[in-house]
Amino acid sequence: MTNDFNTAWRKTASTIYQKPNDSKIFGSVEVDITELEHYIQQQRKAGVKITLTHFFLLATARALRDEVPEFNTYVKRGTIVPFPSIDATVSVLMANGEMGSVKMQHIDKHTLATLAEALRQAIQTAQKGDDKSKKQKETLARIPWPFRDYVYRLIRYVTVRLGWTIPGLGLSANNFGAFFLSNIGSIGLDMGYPALFPSANVSFVLILGGVSQKPWVVNGEVVPRTILSLGAALDHRVVDASHGGKLFKYLKKMIANPSLLER
Repeated sequence: MTNDFNTAWRKTASTIYQKPNDSKIFGSVEVDITELEHYIQQQRKAGVKITLTHFFLLATARALRDEVPEFNTYVKRGTIVPFPSIDATVSVLMANGEMGSVKMQHIDKHTLATLAEALRQAIQTAQKGDDKSKKQKETLARIPWPFRDYVYRLIRYVTVRLGWTIPGLGLSANNFGAFFLSNIGSIGLDMGYPALFPSANVSFVLILGGVSQKPWVVNGEVVPRTILSLGAALDHRVVDASHGGKLFKYLKKMIANPSLLER
């Protein structure tokens, strides 16, 4: 009898994830996004259909370009090397209710307007089932166990450990970009501590959590403000907590002054 829960993604995930034994750094912070929410509303009234996801995707890419280039690196045969561009993978909710993903390239070169349109088109393609990631997962899922495990380990060794490209499968060391971004607040979760995807060379995963009204101290007074939870998991092989601090410091600066991203 067919197991309805045994989707292509779950069969792939059972192959990819093993018992955790690697060193990771986790961090979280709450940020006041009251002014940022006003900025996004103004942009939407002007016809630029952006969300928190677009803002943090662009702000994070600019952080890698201007403040913490260490995050735009990966380990290749024991050596830390930079990615050729600032790319990232964004989690999206698929039509079947499961989470999928789309890869965005050269993010730092975008404006919020062009990024919103590029991401919209990428999500449309993914939700239609035409994206490369979905086809790769379905291909791996069709391989019977335990051979699926051997094939996955070989692919991971070639692309992640050796940094080589497999043209026939469309896989490379830069298959997912430098980081993952996931807005779990949009699906009702307040906070998350993500896994570092084992088959990717991402240096960190950034999580946008829930948005809520909270009492906040502003200029010595307690006032209601709109607060967002941010969480992150960092690859300790390429960065440490000081780099995470620089990243969050830059994001806080952009949150307080969102118009800086227009430069």
